[in-house]
Amino acid sequence: QVQLAESGGGLVQAGGSLRLSCTASGRTFSSYAMGWFRQAPGKEREFVASIRSRDGRTYYADSVKGRITISIDTLQMNSLKPEDTAVYYCAARTSFCLLCTNPDEYDYWGQGTQVTVSS
Repeated sequence: QVQLAESGGGLVQAGGSLRLSCTASGRTFSSYAMGWFRQAPGKEREFVASIRSRDGRTYYADSVKGRITISIDTLQMNSLKPEDTAVYYCAARTSFCLLCTNPDEYDYWGQGTQVTVSS
């Protein structure tokens, strides 16, 4: 069984930065893509960013472009805004996906880490 664990969340003022990490454990697996999603209270889970492991191709939600950078195991978030407040989840996809933006495409999920941005 594969477990993913997020870390690095917390409370930050608007304009600040956070670096989230995603650590895999358990059964060895090969990820085709890694993604980050977030869910704010009362809202549906939404796509934040994804990266395809083999070619490094990245995709970002319009709301975070220019402020967030994804790598295979981290999510660097800069210039944070109060509307970025949510629980952030990392996810792994083991087979092909094109944009890798649909949460239903992902095979493994972490438990989430809270990010709170104060105004």
